[in-house]
Amino acid sequence: MKLELIATATFGLEAVVKREIQELGYKILRSEDGKITYLGDERAVVKSNLWLRSADRVLLKLGEFTAVTFEELYQQVKGISWEELIPPDGKFTVTGSSVKSQLHNVPSCQSIAKKAIVDRMAEAYGMEHFEETGAEYTVKVTLLKDRATITVDTSGIGLHKRGYRVADVTAPIKETLASAMVQLSFWREGRLLVDPCCGSGTIPIEAAMIGKNIAPGLSREFASEGWELIPKQIWREERKAAFSAIRHDADIRIIASDIDKRTVEAARENAMEAGVDDCITFRHLDISKLDPGREKDVIFIVNPPYGKRIGDEKAISWIYRSLGRYMKQNPGWSLFLITSDKEAEKRILNRPADRRRKLYNGRMEVCYYQFHGKKEKKHESDSRQKSENSRIPADRLSN
Repeated sequence: MKLELIATATFGLEAVVKREIQELGYKILRSEDGKITYLGDERAVVKSNLWLRSADRVLLKLGEFTAVTFEELYQQVKGISWEELIPPDGKFTVTGSSVKSQLHNVPSCQSIAKKAIVDRMAEAYGMEHFEETGAEYTVKVTLLKDRATITVDTSGIGLHKRGYRVADVTAPIKETLASAMVQLSFWREGRLLVDPCCGSGTIPIEAAMIGKNIAPGLSREFASEGWELIPKQIWREERKAAFSAIRHDADIRIIASDIDKRTVEAARENAMEAGVDDCITFRHLDISKLDPGREKDVIFIVNPPYGKRIGDEKAISWIYRSLGRYMKQNPGWSLFLITSDKEAEKRILNRPADRRRKLYNGRMEVCYYQFHGKKEKKHESDSRQKSENSRIPADRLSN
């Protein structure tokens, strides 16, 4: 069955989510602010929920139309074949939003849409009362400039809830944003990744999951798992395929450190739960204590404390000075840093970043600053390779 799906995303991450969908093999119809619409089938619902790393939710789109009166809304919603999706015992709720639309009373829109669905199902099933004890179907009526879009949430809780965060700390970064940060960096298998402000370990854990090709949704459940529309056999097949796709022998080298011993322990627990503790070296140390050693191919991905969140100005200045020193001493290293501090470029390296991307961490506007390391000339790299018999172990980067 052909289905029209919508992957919602944090503003600024649309391109990342679009690429992820294309890598799954699905055709993109539209990419707009905060959402990517694409074509798929029942299996696409399963694969999208299991594999999309930077999307917030996967929605099933059932209708789109203009509605400027409650009667138009009622008739259009009732015209949707709800009985093909929701069984007689289905539990369904209706949520809504309205922006720049004549139908601006959201509770009224929700009530009218709910009535339309009930009336349609009553006619289809010959029933007047529905127990709503079965699978969950969350319907959303989104009104934008008098255009109504009707969707049903296939994910349930947000996709950032991977299931591995068993130990938490103050102001953790969302897993979906952390994953996007890694994907927007130059990091790949075989390169050393360092997060010196690791907190609960989200960035290194997401990087390790990417490197080992672990599906982010493999250890959680989804609302659509109980839907009759999607055979349970598909869920079993795709989960089995996802387990088989894990690269246990991947060359992943990650160092995660933090000045707070408690957060390092939390990060270690989370990594164990995610199944990636074998490829992350955790260290309790100050950022200034990292030993650059002889590593030439290092990428820092950092979510430092913001002045508006946690940490004070003194701590932030210390982090910036340390990062700036490492980058100056090692021109081949790269730094990817997210912060709300608009003076970060000047304070770290006193130069503009090579690239910037405006993102949102929760409701806070932030910028993802990207300082690219200088590439070695090929003859210099070949000469150095001949003179080195082995790679310096990752542990040499810490005291």
